Amino acid sequence: MQEPLAYRMRPHHLEDVVGQSHLVGPGKILNRMVKANRLSSLILYGPPGTGKTSIASAISGATKFALRTLNAATDSKKQLEQVVEEAKFSGTVILLLDEIHRLTKPKQDYLLPHLESGRIILIGATTENPYIAINPAIRSRTQIFPVYPLKETEVKQAIQRALADKEHGLGNYQIDLTDAAGNHLASATNGDLRSALNALELAVLSTEADETGIIHLDTDVISECLQKKAFAADKDGDAHYDVISAFQKSIRGSDTDAALHYLARLLLAGDMISVNRRLLTIAYEDIGLANPPAASRTVQAVQAAEKLGMPEARIPLANAVIELCLSPKSNSAIVAIDKAMDDVNQGKAHEVPKHLRDSHYAGAAELGHGTEYLYPHAYPHDWIKQDYLPHNLRNVSYYNPKENGRYEKAFKEQYWRLFKAQGKKKS
Repeated sequence: MQEPLAYRMRPHHLEDVVGQSHLVGPGKILNRMVKANRLSSLILYGPPGTGKTSIASAISGATKFALRTLNAATDSKKQLEQVVEEAKFSGTVILLLDEIHRLTKPKQDYLLPHLESGRIILIGATTENPYIAINPAIRSRTQIFPVYPLKETEVKQAIQRALADKEHGLGNYQIDLTDAAGNHLASATNGDLRSALNALELAVLSTEADETGIIHLDTDVISECLQKKAFAADKDGDAHYDVISAFQKSIRGSDTDAALHYLARLLLAGDMISVNRRLLTIAYEDIGLANPPAASRTVQAVQAAEKLGMPEARIPLANAVIELCLSPKSNSAIVAIDKAMDDVNQGKAHEVPKHLRDSHYAGAAELGHGTEYLYPHAYPHDWIKQDYLPHNLRNVSYYNPKENGRYEKAFKEQYWRLFKAQGKKKS
């Protein structure tokens, strides 16, 4: 059975790598390492289909070292041992270890001494953030290089190369790929070259040639063969958490269109749970007291979404996102509680004033607990001046009201009026 087109088109020289010019271009770090014969173990970090395996293949071709490919999650320690034995016999071996973030400790412990000896040159590939997901023992023995989604022009370059290549590509077919279809293939895969090449091959193999032997590929054919939406939908992937982060930051920044875009990505990735949790957080963290009713309506929207399920859930969630984006913003509540918690963590939680202590037990009066408490409801306007904070914090002010919404404007006036009525002095 023939290997997929993306596999067959892997480069054997650095100059044939498409994209990642910041690493493999003339005078760039990996190019210099190869030319100086000073290759060391490294980790390539980035989205799927962006050339991590291609770079490893090109380095192997340039150095003439054997390239062996294993998967840290699925291949066994015994297979690692076979690679090491090969390296002992033949010299240096380049080991491309995919999903290196899943490397278990026994495999890691076995591998480390062979990395240090230089017998194995490790090229780890991962879609996860290596500074978070990869064990420090591996990180300390490797250099980490990011790879990025390919530009549309780079994907088009690779497509044209595959169409022309008669030995490894599709050059033996007569293919008419329309400009519109080529543009769609380059853009809809979001810089994932593997997806683009595999979709192209599927289109060629599944489309009948006309009477002159030409295979016509238009936008409809390419769309059918892409077989997936053009975004990362891995709910456990590092990129997914980036989308969640961008979702909240877009709402905080009042960019409705960006927030709806990230909402769509999260919902299509099947992660309504994260959407709901993040919306509730945003409603209280970023909108807060500037518009308290928006928080209540967000709770209602989340509850409706949970009852409806997808696809209808998108409707109340979109309502909530739009309202939160366009609502006045205030983070005064989270700032206030964080300041209060900082004081407690710094040892400023001194004794509760005696008149506020629990008095519902025998002997409390003898201790003076609660005896001088003034019951506010017994006084005009249900308020009476008395101290509530520990003595050392008497004049502290945690809450700093903002004026972005009519609610918090009113809260601000009331807060400072009561603050002064207590006889406090703003520090």
